[in-house]
Amino acid sequence: MLLAGQGYDAQVFADLAQLASAIDASVGVVLVTEEAFRVDMAALRARLDAQPAWSDIPFVILSVRRTGSTRADEAVRAKLSSIVGNAIVLERPIGSASLTSAIASAMRSRQKQFEMRDRLSELERGREALAASEAELRLVADSLPVLIGFIDSDLRYRFANRAYEDWFYLSPKDVVGRSVRDVVGDEGFAVREAGMRAALAGEPVQLFIPWPHRDGRRREAEIRYLPHKTASGAVDGFHVFVLDVTERRKTEEELEARVAERTEALTTEMDSRSKAEAALRQSQKMEAVGQLTGGIAHDFNNMLTGVIGALDIMRRRIAAGQIDDLDRFMDAASKSAHRAAGLTARLLAFSRRQSLDSKSIDANRLIGELEDLMRRTIRENISLRIVPGPDVPFAVADANQLESAILNLAINARDAMPDGGQLTIETSVVELDDAYSAATPDVKPGRYVVVAVSDTGVGMAPELLEKIFDPFFTTKPIGQGTGLGLSMVYGFARQSGGQVRVHSQPGVGTSVKIYLPAGQVIETDDTPRPDVVPEGRGQTVLLVEDDPSVRLLVRDLLEELSYTTIEAEDADHAIPILASDRPIDLMVSDVGLPGMNGRQLAEIARQNRPALPVLFLTGYAENAAIRAGFLGTNMAMITKPFAMDALAGKIAEMLEPPRSA
Repeated sequence: MLLAGQGYDAQVFADLAQLASAIDASVGVVLVTEEAFRVDMAALRARLDAQPAWSDIPFVILSVRRTGSTRADEAVRAKLSSIVGNAIVLERPIGSASLTSAIASAMRSRQKQFEMRDRLSELERGREALAASEAELRLVADSLPVLIGFIDSDLRYRFANRAYEDWFYLSPKDVVGRSVRDVVGDEGFAVREAGMRAALAGEPVQLFIPWPHRDGRRREAEIRYLPHKTASGAVDGFHVFVLDVTERRKTEEELEARVAERTEALTTEMDSRSKAEAALRQSQKMEAVGQLTGGIAHDFNNMLTGVIGALDIMRRRIAAGQIDDLDRFMDAASKSAHRAAGLTARLLAFSRRQSLDSKSIDANRLIGELEDLMRRTIRENISLRIVPGPDVPFAVADANQLESAILNLAINARDAMPDGGQLTIETSVVELDDAYSAATPDVKPGRYVVVAVSDTGVGMAPELLEKIFDPFFTTKPIGQGTGLGLSMVYGFARQSGGQVRVHSQPGVGTSVKIYLPAGQVIETDDTPRPDVVPEGRGQTVLLVEDDPSVRLLVRDLLEELSYTTIEAEDADHAIPILASDRPIDLMVSDVGLPGMNGRQLAEIARQNRPALPVLFLTGYAENAAIRAGFLGTNMAMITKPFAMDALAGKIAEMLEPPRSA
């Protein structure tokens, strides 16, 4: 009843004798209890032995659970195994789901046997049909100047015309019945095998192969494999047709040579255009993200300046005993801090809009100074290896940004090695020539310092490597990564005139290489500078800043340092002051002003005051991304947020009179 409910035609027999009499080729599965085998099994054995070669009826045997076995039990099981070779033994008691699952599995096995039986029958019928038509086919085939044959699904020749004497130097009777490999040889079979497999899959195949004459004369062959299908649509072999196309191939080769000469230039141009388009798409993508994040970063840095500056001034006032007027600075710091709470701190890093203070830096020394910090960052089961390259020149880059990039990559490597591994940081120098630059349009030829951060972690698949520089893309779980890290590294490297290359293999690890332009060694003055902030001597400073909190803090700092301050909230208010006769010794201006920016304002200021020093304050500035191309003569820049002591020192430096030679 259970099996009938599952759609099976189930018949019940009282004993093995009845079962044996009913067994034939149509039986799917036999379900029997172990106890039934305790009788004489001769009738069952004879019935099973009489099965055709393709048939092996599966048995599902329900056994009794035992804590131990008796000799009688062992004898029954030994006798059973000698009769039934395809058996599934299930221990009782058993659930209905397990039983029906076992029946279904056995039935599928039996169904494959039926399919094999049908296949064998089809092949036999196919052979008979081929034999009946061969005589008529041979008469026609032998009269044609084409090699004609038929190959069955076992890759054996079943027909060959007289042309085989010219192509293989074998008579048709020496070909029929032999395998393709025996006739064409191992080398010829390797050339033809893929095409023959495709033909047996039902696909027409065309091949062109060289097939020299026995005396060495050139001969080119066109081979066609045409699948042969039975009435049921199954492919039981394929016809072979071979033509001598030597003269046609000679003509085609001459034409192809002419076409190749004419299209070579076009192909080169198309490849170059494709690479340029790919580089443009990446650039546009980063440009769009930069436009989005730049304004946010500008506001954020303004807020930080308000907080840091207010705290610096309050510290100064408290140290001087002036505590009566601290409320307004406290209010300004609190307001800026609360406004900054909702913004992210990393948007500017990957947008490639930060102002880079590029200098010649010793990459080996910088990495050595980071070693202790990196060892504290990674886990104890990760080995850190630093390999400074010999004779590595200085790199032209922003030291702070390079440090951030290396730390970011080290953290990524740590996260990629949850079970431990090795983190390697090494430096080297490479020379990229014009050929490499032509193949990689976004890289200029020249010498580059390479900083490589490699791990033995989980690695990345090729489809992930195509996305790793996309902003907000991350392979980490939600809440464990923003997807800005590699975008930041990419933006910093590209903005510095370099490139980033990533090599990764799943299960092996990842290596990220930062290419930075090589520069000249620049001697730095390591002499400690005094902590005392120099004060002014009454010089007049024009302060142009649109943020009220920043303007308040800078103005109060200037006044405390004995400077005379003139305030302007934007360029429109500053231009009349610059055009007047009022003495101005220095202009301090924000770059990101509303309307006209600070750099444009400086150009106007220089029209009336050519020697006026200009100090720019920047939280974000699109055109200030690289200082060397932004600043003019007697101009300097300081990046928000900044300490008030640093601002005071910069102002004093710019107002310091030039030393005589």
